[in-house]
Amino acid sequence: MRILTLFLDGIGLGADDPATNPFAAANTPTLIGLTGGRRWLAGAGKHASDRAVFVPTDALLDVDGYPQSGSGQASLLTGLNVPSLIGRHYGPKPDKQTREIITEHSYFRSLTKRGLRARLLTAYPPRLLADFERGKTLRSSIQQAAFESGQPHLTLSDLMQRRALTAEWTTDSWRRHLHFRNLPQYSPREAGRLLARLARKYDFAFHSHWLTDRIGHRGAVSDGVAVLERFDAVLAGVLEEWDGDSGLVVITSDHGNMEDLSTRRHTLNPVPTLIIGRRAAEFAEGYTCLADFVPACDRMLFDTR
Repeated sequence: MRILTLFLDGIGLGADDPATNPFAAANTPTLIGLTGGRRWLAGAGKHASDRAVFVPTDALLDVDGYPQSGSGQASLLTGLNVPSLIGRHYGPKPDKQTREIITEHSYFRSLTKRGLRARLLTAYPPRLLADFERGKTLRSSIQQAAFESGQPHLTLSDLMQRRALTAEWTTDSWRRHLHFRNLPQYSPREAGRLLARLARKYDFAFHSHWLTDRIGHRGAVSDGVAVLERFDAVLAGVLEEWDGDSGLVVITSDHGNMEDLSTRRHTLNPVPTLIIGRRAAEFAEGYTCLADFVPACDRMLFDTR
């Protein structure tokens, strides 16, 4: 059993309004096909098919206020209700108390200690990695959880050798905005195939994408539509390479944001979780909130039934 998680920062289940919600406007045949023709909108409800299970997932965790990335991602990758433990939703980066929780309970670290191969497959630019090392920039909760496994973050060299993907899946943004040349070039669909091939080397692989949250804070509906349609092509490529009988693909998020561009704030909406593969229904049993992710993964990876 292998698990590949595709994380999209800041996506929730919002209104059926193409003027404010990219999910109501985007052409996403792969996503919609996996949810029985239903768009990823408020009121979609839990849906199961032979191939996938869709679960609206609570990001509030019984704590007042708007969910935030620091505590939400920490809940996802520790299996603990971090906002309750620290007494608030906090972000975007984890505070000291959250970092201490991640250090002790990181799922990447836990799996590594138990002899499994766990890897964050997102590569990061040299300047960001240098800022991490100097303490100039805090890692996100996802980055911190991966770092606690003892493995270094994947780099420009890994990207060039096709051992990692950018957070945006293709290399277009690194060439355009960071001015790196001679990077491998591939379409979103080809990026998805590469991601699936890389994930097969690990028991637990995780890819983290952040642009959805950036768009939620200061983007336009057209930006959201573009990134969702790109992701739809990535997912199509993943599924072309992935063996659903021997692994699961899980898509999830940490809090709502991009689904309501009438505001620049996070939302109180549930986030989508989609589980794809033969054992999707087992993974989804009892799954209601972000803190259920780690226990569900453990059931699959260690067959604890």
